[in-house]
Amino acid sequence: MLLNAKALHARIVCTIALAILGATSAQVSATPLESQPARIPDALEAVGDNIAAEGALVSASPDARYALRWVMSSRDNQGLPFVMVDKKGGRIFVFEATGQLRGVSPVLTGLTPGDHAVPGMAQRSVGSLRVDERTTPAGRFVSEPGHNLQGEAIVWIDYTAKLAIHRLRPAAQAERRAERLASETPDDNRISLGCVVVPVSFYETVVGPVLGKSRGVVYILPETQPVQRMLGALQFSQR
Repeated sequence: MLLNAKALHARIVCTIALAILGATSAQVSATPLESQPARIPDALEAVGDNIAAEGALVSASPDARYALRWVMSSRDNQGLPFVMVDKKGGRIFVFEATGQLRGVSPVLTGLTPGDHAVPGMAQRSVGSLRVDERTTPAGRFVSEPGHNLQGEAIVWIDYTAKLAIHRLRPAAQAERRAERLASETPDDNRISLGCVVVPVSFYETVVGPVLGKSRGVVYILPETQPVQRMLGALQFSQR
């Protein structure tokens, strides 16, 4: 059962105060996956164990639980709501700025596994992407609400890269997108051109209310290297 907002906030504050008193804030910026290795202090590994054990997070992957501990201990979200996209687990977690979990949902991500962004997307159309380019890049991104060319409200993860969180849309029947979202395994959740696709109801009740009015931070967890390496690179780049 999820903690209520006040109890969870108190637990977060207490845990962080004891574990990382005096930690500096991280700069809010769109930071793609870096290659520099950097060691995350062992003390961070103990932060947030109780938070991650609550409610829906019990079934979260070890990478998602580790990333949550890191975000809350480092305050990397800078007081903004944040999202974790766990490509390997085929799920999305949406949090209030305080760390309160607002919702969890299956998610569709890029057809091709990989953490790299496609170079030159500003000059290309999404429809021109080859199969091997249909990846959902890993990294830390500052999101902002917006609209696509059809006027649909979406959340831009990276406007220049044409990467967004959006509702499930009609697609070729052979893609079976609705069925993929409904399946119990994440193995079939790779089908998009790269965007993060969620059920319509989840977008309207969770994503829109949390991220549809202001900026947020989106953490897309890697699948070609350990999550500790990505977060360590973020920490290294902020020094």
